[in-house]
Amino acid sequence: MAVVGNAKYQIGQVVRHRIYPFRGVIFDVDPAFNNTEEWYQSIPEDVRPSKEQPFYHLLAENAETEYIAYVSEQNLMPDESDEPLRHSQVSELFEDLQDGVFRFRFLQEH
Repeated sequence: MAVVGNAKYQIGQVVRHRIYPFRGVIFDVDPAFNNTEEWYQSIPEDVRPSKEQPFYHLLAENAETEYIAYVSEQNLMPDESDEPLRHSQVSELFEDLQDGVFRFRFLQEH
């Protein structure tokens, strides 16, 4: 299991946002906030998370589109819906979904 430091979630895990209607699979974890200050300040102050927690990079999707999301640990929860993910990059990075966690596809360099 690829767990970073004290991160609650792992790479390959399918998660859902606590507030906003999107879900996705984790493909990278930062032990603490590692994005621009401009990005951080764009979050409304009343819901702005602490920087001192893991942040997750997700192959995310909502009803309309697919995208990359950067989400604080406090705003994630496990997704237990077992609904398939349609994000086009999921199959490029992962294989074998088991118990809500994808196995990282090992890429070979040519």
